[in-house]
Amino acid sequence: QLQLVESGGGLVQPGGSLRLSCSASGWNFNYYTLGWFRQAPGKEREGVSYISSSSNTKYSDSVKGRFTISRDNRKNIVYLQMNSLQPEDTAIYTCAATTYQAAGLGKNEYAYWGQGTQVTVSS
Repeated sequence: QLQLVESGGGLVQPGGSLRLSCSASGWNFNYYTLGWFRQAPGKEREGVSYISSSSNTKYSDSVKGRFTISRDNRKNIVYLQMNSLQPEDTAIYTCAATTYQAAGLGKNEYAYWGQGTQVTVSS
C-alpha cells in the first residue's frame, strides 16, 4: 500500500510561485499514476494534473501553461511546480495515486490519497 505526504504549501502573493512535493512510501512507486487535486472552500475537489508511470502528463485548462508536474522515481517523489499563481488557485492541494494506467483527472480513479497542503494566494 502506498502512503503519501505532501509538503510545500504556504502563502504566496499573486504572480508568485510554489513547488509542492508529495513523498511516497510503499512499493512499486514507478508503476503508479500520480495526480494532484485541489479543493477550494465551498467547491468540489477538482483534478489539476497527473503524470503516468511512463511520464505522460495532462493538466486542467485552468492551470495549463502555469503548472508543471514531474516525478523522481529514485526518490519516490512527485512535484507540482506552480507559477503565476492567482487568488483563484487558493485551495487545499492533495496528491493521489492509482495503479490504473488509464487514469485521468477524475478523483474516483485514484485509490490512495495524502492529507493535503494548504496553498493561499493573497496580497
